[in-house]
Amino acid sequence: MRFPLTSTARTQSYQQAAGFRSAAALAKEVSVTFIESDGNEVQATGEEGTNLMELAHENDVDLEGACEGACACSTCHVILDDKIFDDLPEPTDEENDMLDLAFGLTDTSRLGCQVLLTPEMEGMRIKLPSATRNFYVDGAKPAHH
Repeated sequence: MRFPLTSTARTQSYQQAAGFRSAAALAKEVSVTFIESDGNEVQATGEEGTNLMELAHENDVDLEGACEGACACSTCHVILDDKIFDDLPEPTDEENDMLDLAFGLTDTSRLGCQVLLTPEMEGMRIKLPSATRNFYVDGAKPAHH
């Protein structure tokens, strides 16, 4: 006896037949190195699509992120390699506005909350500036949720 498929199973069956795969099946692990302001290097591995701020927090990297990724501060400011920077989509106007407030801004500065891991970033080295500007609570450090 053959049982009818549930709507979820039917959708998955159709997707598999059409060649679709779930996002989880397609996600790749990407390894990068964060270079903290004191020169300490922290190796971190995350799934493709994770933003750099979240990856830093998951690996106890000293990257603040006062607005928790809402693109409303500059405390997750990172400095990227030229090649990776050039390959990224252009920053939004909102990100550029926040970067204008960042301490130690460079030509390859971005907000970590706005940069998503891609396989092309494998082995990338990410520098953290020597200081941040937190207008809310100077010296605050992120805590894991």
